[in-house]
Amino acid sequence: MRLSEFINDYMDRILAEWDRHALTMTPAADAMSLKALRNHAEQMLRAVAVDIETRQTEGEQRTKSLGGADDPDPTSPANVHGTMRHASDFTLMQLNSEFRALRASVLHLWREQHGAMPESVLDEVMRFNEAIDQALAESILTFSERADHARDMFDAILGHDLRGPLSSMTAAGEILTRTQLREDKAVELGHRVKRAARYMTAMVNDLLEFARTRLGADTLPVRPETVNLAEVCSEAIHDAAAMHPECEFELVLGTRLEACVDPDRVHQLLVNLLGNAGQHGTPGRPVQMHVAGDDTDVALCVINEGRQIPEESLQRIFDPMMRLKPGDDAAKGVTASLGLGLHVAREIALAHGGSITADSSGGQNKFTVRLPRQGPGQRQHGSSEQAATA
Repeated sequence: MRLSEFINDYMDRILAEWDRHALTMTPAADAMSLKALRNHAEQMLRAVAVDIETRQTEGEQRTKSLGGADDPDPTSPANVHGTMRHASDFTLMQLNSEFRALRASVLHLWREQHGAMPESVLDEVMRFNEAIDQALAESILTFSERADHARDMFDAILGHDLRGPLSSMTAAGEILTRTQLREDKAVELGHRVKRAARYMTAMVNDLLEFARTRLGADTLPVRPETVNLAEVCSEAIHDAAAMHPECEFELVLGTRLEACVDPDRVHQLLVNLLGNAGQHGTPGRPVQMHVAGDDTDVALCVINEGRQIPEESLQRIFDPMMRLKPGDDAAKGVTASLGLGLHVAREIALAHGGSITADSSGGQNKFTVRLPRQGPGQRQHGSSEQAATA
């Protein structure tokens, strides 16, 4: 059986091998379905089979062996695969390993089916390797272009977002050094500088946490202690209001709000959620935060009125470099931006053994955080006592 025929006839077995390898591509694979992990594998394999059957000149063979093509098709399965893997937070090494594993599994399965291979099959193996290398080159090219674009966009947006508060602080400094101000005007300028400093501090904190997760830390470090979350929530409301003075924030407290958490981390999480709600909510309508506990968890809900978020956007709203477009563009979904606030909020919730979800319906957008009332050490101790009692 020719290799091209084998690929088409034994596609299911080959794709099963692909699935097994794709599941090891953590942490990106942890939140992906098998359909998403398989991506364009079948289309790429069928394109490889067609390529093997297609006649080629020595020049075309040499170009392909060097990983080049005169006019690569941006819609080819390999190019689309590279784009999707970048969007799913795969690393370049993981993308490369997929093709290496695919090559190995196809040749291994073909050898099992074919038995002893005469010298004549060498040409087919070479054609297969060239086609795989070409697909890999196309995927890496697209992946790298997307990565470069994301970095450039990140730098541009960071500069844009910092320019506003820096300009405000610079203007305040110029006024303070050139004129004699009444006390009330000086206080007003002081509040303006404080708001700008808070905004930049929050951005720098998010950048540091994002860098920490990218450098390989499994979870953000937390230092849990027993606290009353009513105090943490009140401070978060105060800080969010200072950064968004045009928005009204309301706090609705329930009962059983004691929990073993890192108060600084939870404060950061809440300020990020409140700031996001203040930015994207309907002007003139308040942002509400409801907090209540039960036997095991404390639920913190941040609710704002606003345009409904599309379902496909909700699925990616906690990804870094993604956030809703403000104003009238919100209905169009998400756009590349610095947008690290929701990503960091999710990482903080996970570091506490909790969860965070987003819902958009009925003209309201709601983010719900659930944090265990007991810290990691307390949960282990409680489990040991239950086991001893049993």
